Amino acid sequence: MRASDSTPNQRATTYSSYLRIPELLSLQTPRVDEPEHDELLFIVIHQTYELWFKTLLHEFGRSSAMLRSARSHDALASLGRIRTILKTLVAQVDVLETMTPLQFSTFRGRLEAASGFQSAQFREIEILLGRRDRAVLMSFLDGSDEHRRLTSALQQPSVWHDTLAYLAARGHAVPSAVLNDDVTAAYMPNQAIQDVVLSAYQRDAESALVLERLVDIDEGLQEWRYRHVKMVERTIGHKHGTGGSSGAEYLAATLFRPVFPDLWAVRDRF
Repeated sequence: MRASDSTPNQRATTYSSYLRIPELLSLQTPRVDEPEHDELLFIVIHQTYELWFKTLLHEFGRSSAMLRSARSHDALASLGRIRTILKTLVAQVDVLETMTPLQFSTFRGRLEAASGFQSAQFREIEILLGRRDRAVLMSFLDGSDEHRRLTSALQQPSVWHDTLAYLAARGHAVPSAVLNDDVTAAYMPNQAIQDVVLSAYQRDAESALVLERLVDIDEGLQEWRYRHVKMVERTIGHKHGTGGSSGAEYLAATLFRPVFPDLWAVRDRF
């Protein structure tokens, strides 16, 4: 076949086409024709959060599969990436805090019922990390994609369940009753599991590395929550948040609640 007989070649992939830059840059659309100067920053930061949440969910899916397969090094890679992303989320608060309360007040009313409490992806991350509270579904329309996805997540094992399966696969004496426990129920700290965790730290260096990565993630999440609380207090004080949420009051109630309590409980036994 002659070159002239072939169909015209499509344009080569470019940076812009691969990343769909024109579409991406068209998504920062304020509610009115005359946006306030700081509204663009607010939109970009929160859209970026959602992109990071998407990446976290992707990495948690990978790390859970690797834990279930007892592939320590692959699990460590994903868990380490999750830890680093959490640090990035914290750093983004620094950027958001360059906006003063007065600057935020110029467009806050445009958010109407919109609230960060409606972030389905962050709610899914909380569920993956062990939260078992069906009240989170109330923020999402029954039958919506978000509602279906969160409902499904509530039926799946948490990261901690995957970790217990990992420890059992490496020969640690995880009680079968715990391994086969109802994953839809909230996990409660367990003395027998703490004994297993302590043994893993003492006798299995590879498992100890995995457990420490989980501590990093737990600490990173708590750090992000703390910075988020202080940012909200700094911006709106103790007023109710947008959408009728309780604002800083709710966020403060989530502080210092580890998602992997057994990993913290053994600290005084080393």
